Amino acid sequence: MRIISRQSKLALLQVDEVMSQFPDVQYELIKTDSYGDKHKEVSLMDKSVSADFFTRELDAALLEGRADIAIHSAKDLPYPLPAGIEVIALTESADKSDSLVTRDGKTLDQLPSQSKIGTSSEQRKAELLALRPDVEVVAIRGTIEERIAQVDNYTVDALIVATCALDRLALAHRASERLPFKTHPLQGNLAITASSHVGKDIRELFSKIDVRTRYGKVTLVGFGPGDPELLTVKGVKALERADIIFYDDLTNEAFVQRFKAEKVYVGKRSGKHSHCQQDIHSLIYAAAIEGKTVVRLKGGDPMIFAHGREEVDYLKSKMVEVEVIPGVSSGIALASLTQIPLTHRSLARSVAFVLGHSSEPQTPQVDTLVYYMGGDNISLIASKLIDAGKSADTPVALVSNVSLPTQREIFSTLGELRYARYRTTPVLVLVGEVVNLEKHSHCPSVYYTGTQSATPLIRIEKNEVEQPEARDFDWVIFTSRYGVRYYDKPLHEAKVASVGPVTSHELKTRGVFPDFESTTESAEGLIDFFRTQPQARILLPRSDKGLKVLSDALVEAGHSVTDLPVYRNIPEPYPVIQNLQDYDKVVFTSPSTVEAFKAIYKAEDSKHLLLVAKGKTTYEAIQTI
Repeated sequence: MRIISRQSKLALLQVDEVMSQFPDVQYELIKTDSYGDKHKEVSLMDKSVSADFFTRELDAALLEGRADIAIHSAKDLPYPLPAGIEVIALTESADKSDSLVTRDGKTLDQLPSQSKIGTSSEQRKAELLALRPDVEVVAIRGTIEERIAQVDNYTVDALIVATCALDRLALAHRASERLPFKTHPLQGNLAITASSHVGKDIRELFSKIDVRTRYGKVTLVGFGPGDPELLTVKGVKALERADIIFYDDLTNEAFVQRFKAEKVYVGKRSGKHSHCQQDIHSLIYAAAIEGKTVVRLKGGDPMIFAHGREEVDYLKSKMVEVEVIPGVSSGIALASLTQIPLTHRSLARSVAFVLGHSSEPQTPQVDTLVYYMGGDNISLIASKLIDAGKSADTPVALVSNVSLPTQREIFSTLGELRYARYRTTPVLVLVGEVVNLEKHSHCPSVYYTGTQSATPLIRIEKNEVEQPEARDFDWVIFTSRYGVRYYDKPLHEAKVASVGPVTSHELKTRGVFPDFESTTESAEGLIDFFRTQPQARILLPRSDKGLKVLSDALVEAGHSVTDLPVYRNIPEPYPVIQNLQDYDKVVFTSPSTVEAFKAIYKAEDSKHLLLVAKGKTTYEAIQTI
């Protein structure tokens, strides 16, 4: 048998360690230097270092038939392995800890501040600085003996090194202490690699020392959108075989409890994580190497917005067998369960699934979009889509708790959602003309809070103030129909600006056609326009509760502004109290309606509602509900 190895003392001792278990096997040892051995000037903490830094030459020898096997420190192997290379055995691990080497036996606590400590690992650097942020971490290269020499010749004050390496080199006496670091899971293991074409006899020989034969298998199972009856038959069989089940929020806990396996909750919801993803990886791995049959039960499909590939990569890179059983993704399920098709011969020939809770949600140019986890971000999603060219009239369905008895659909448009808030989770945001196939059959239940509704929360009254003449100003700006209604002076001798079509309609009842109408029903359009206009004297007839955003912006743009409170906005003294469970959405026309709503209803009572604001200022107010 031909065995290839790097020719450092430690690497050769590792070959002896493996082959000592096969005293009757004769072999030829081929010693070589890897690229990493030849280029010690390259820091291992350099992110550009390739994964096969220490294995490239040995892999080439195997693939070219110049060697039968190679023996490595397992944590040096790249992931994934090069095509044609396999790990045919993984040995039992030696000590997995890290040790500190110093000149005079000092521990980490005893080292003076600003001591130079050498390591070749970013992970060790992070662990070290978490305990001693006052020391200097130095990148160090070379064999273990060469690194220890740098301690002895005062190049560095201390060195972090794997305890197993010291033990193999009979240098354990140089360790001043073992460190409480979380180390690489494969530290201390040795890996035997070979070409995928290696003979059966060699495979069978090394299988005798392959610790993986005692490992359990991990199966990632997609639970589906929530209804247990949508779990696949294959998924149920995996759960029945499991020794331990790691499950998350988007599964049915009562259903999971039916199985005999040990259950571990590892749920992660927005702002409430029982475990971080790295800890979940570690828990699953620990169960697998104990020999347990492991099921990782994930909501929806494991490979759609579910960290599935991260878990697969973590486990496979640690040489644990993994299978993935698909589940019905909620983005697919909602189509059937709402009867809104994602594709349609006449309306939609393309669809995209998009992560919704990103700070910069993507806006693919397709006919139908499904945003996962988009509830908290619906305003931003709608704005981005409109800015990307979608019509404000594009229909949208907000679908929460897909497949559960509490499934709920609320229909809207991108324009309405631009200033809206929805706190229900989990929710999918379905955007596209296909929504209209069902939207028209639903009668929305909307609670209007403004003065024009049957259930107003505020009342508008004229404010008796002295009103200047419009002719004394260059512009008169109206931000609501009530400003028009309660400003008594003639308007024909000044230019008039309107915040939007409703206000413009009120002006027209007085025979006045605005010189400028904002394209939005909020102050932004007015502000953008007047930033381009010459300095002017502006009259602003409005509410006594009018916010200073508009007038401050106009002054900042160089204009002279006179605020004129021509009407008062007061809470309705005898509001009709509504059962909010009867409604899908609440429409707020001003910050005053928001304040009146908050005075009557508890925030928890409105959690299921789509809160819609007329304009940016009111949208900011609904964030307080």
